[in-house]
Amino acid sequence: MKHIFLNLKRFDVPVELGGVNRLAPMQDWGTAIVAGTQDGLAKYDPAEVEFAMYLPEAHVLNAVKAKKPGSAVKIGTQGVYRMDTAVGGNFGAFTTNRSASAVQAMGCESVLIGHCEERNDKMGILAEAGVTGKAATEAVNRILNQEIKCAIARGLSVLYCIGEKSEEQEQWQEVLGAQLSIGLDGVDKSKVVIAYEPIWSIGPGKTPADKPYITKIVRFVKEQTGGMDIVYGGGLKTDNAEMLASIDEIDGGLIALTRFKGEIGFYPDEYLDIIRLYMGK
Repeated sequence: MKHIFLNLKRFDVPVELGGVNRLAPMQDWGTAIVAGTQDGLAKYDPAEVEFAMYLPEAHVLNAVKAKKPGSAVKIGTQGVYRMDTAVGGNFGAFTTNRSASAVQAMGCESVLIGHCEERNDKMGILAEAGVTGKAATEAVNRILNQEIKCAIARGLSVLYCIGEKSEEQEQWQEVLGAQLSIGLDGVDKSKVVIAYEPIWSIGPGKTPADKPYITKIVRFVKEQTGGMDIVYGGGLKTDNAEMLASIDEIDGGLIALTRFKGEIGFYPDEYLDIIRLYMGK
């Protein structure tokens, strides 16, 4: 089965405030994303491909409400807290944090965990406390493991991101191996899809990871996890859709921006074009 994921990051911020949102006013943005894509996704067989969109929390309710009966779109959120509410236990004293119970109650079906930007945030907090290096990376992997377990316990599927930075490339097997072994320790792997982010190759002026490198990593991940589904999180775009589709071991991709020049941003029609290129139809 193929998986097409969409991480909408903070693409809702208007241009005049430094963002890239030209699509809709903030209060209508989640609705516009779902309304602009679900009809185009309806032509694909849900037994062959799933579509999940990870939105900033403020837009989840409107996105869920915009779904038509039988919509192919699964709404997800961009993370959960490492603790959750419990009957007779913590009732939700998690100010600023997004509990898995809240996410589930909002109508989400999936959650994005371990994205490189989330990892960087957690590493930055630990660095302020004087914790760096291997101790910090292992601590982050343990926290992400807790988040994954909270999400799965609430019936959410998980897209778990792994990846190596430029300074970690020579030790890529050790880095990715730890992210997998610690992050997935005690986890029901049938509820998780892996997204591989070659962090060293993402961003302006950087050389994108090529087919042989991506293939090498994907094979390693499948060997380490017993064949878990893995998508390319580098991400999936017009320029690489056909190349990624030619790698048999890859099970899909993670889309973010759809336009990287001119009026950069996310545009529903371009999102559907990327999927057509990747799926070949």
